[in-house]
Amino acid sequence: MEKTAVTRQNSDEIDRFLEGAASFADMMFGFLDGGDESQENLRDFDYENANYDEDPSQIDKNRVFWKAQEQLLQATLYRTTSLESRIRQATREALRELDLIGVQCACRRQVAGGCRKCLQREVSIRLQNVGFDCYICKSKWKNSPEIPAGEHTYLEVLDKSNPKKGEVRIVIELNFRGEFEMARANEDYSKLIARLPELFVGKTERLKALIKILCSAAKQCMKEKKMHLAPWRKHKYMQAKWLGTYQRTTPATLPVGFTDRPQKPKASMLTFDLLDNLPGLHYAAVAVVR
Repeated sequence: MEKTAVTRQNSDEIDRFLEGAASFADMMFGFLDGGDESQENLRDFDYENANYDEDPSQIDKNRVFWKAQEQLLQATLYRTTSLESRIRQATREALRELDLIGVQCACRRQVAGGCRKCLQREVSIRLQNVGFDCYICKSKWKNSPEIPAGEHTYLEVLDKSNPKKGEVRIVIELNFRGEFEMARANEDYSKLIARLPELFVGKTERLKALIKILCSAAKQCMKEKKMHLAPWRKHKYMQAKWLGTYQRTTPATLPVGFTDRPQKPKASMLTFDLLDNLPGLHYAAVAVVR
């Protein structure tokens, strides 16, 4: 399989996308880059010393915050391009097909029903078969004072059909909603996460905007609950999953005749009755040599 090291996405290009991605929510609340300064302060407000017990003004601010996040999330998700729509449709068809026929697990330790790695391989191959330049990507980052080390795998499609736009990178995350779910989330955060699709297909600019919205919401959620935000929930950690340095791999098809059915154990006639009478015995069968 071909592997290619890929550097971090150009942040200037992403920021230009955010600055130009105006919507009714952006104009009302000004939460995206270049927005109203007072609303920017609201988003980055330090709730560390805030009192949530009986402060009506704080309750109003929280209500405004969650309403703004909901508006921003909807506006960002609903903005889509024809390229994203075509890849999303092809990915859904691939997942439906795999749901019917099942996924062949080619891992050393096979998982019943297939595993995430093999599912990504099968989806990537099917997208390639319908004309998309699809790869499996693995990001990996080192430990730092702010976040722990980690790694993540996902899919991407590279589109070069428009010479003027150059190479366009589309990220495919098969479990997008699950990446942001929190066990101890409050009601507002849970409602926000429920709006996320399980399957995300979109440009890196759109993904960065969503990460910014969702990580801001996670931070606010923990502040309201007066709990510490886990380092793997922080904005920098979530960005590293899809927007950091990664390695690109071209998936290989399974060899002809491969089956995911477990092989039947072989035993000689000398050990047949012994194994039946002593199920706890796990000695290997002895072949009869004539």
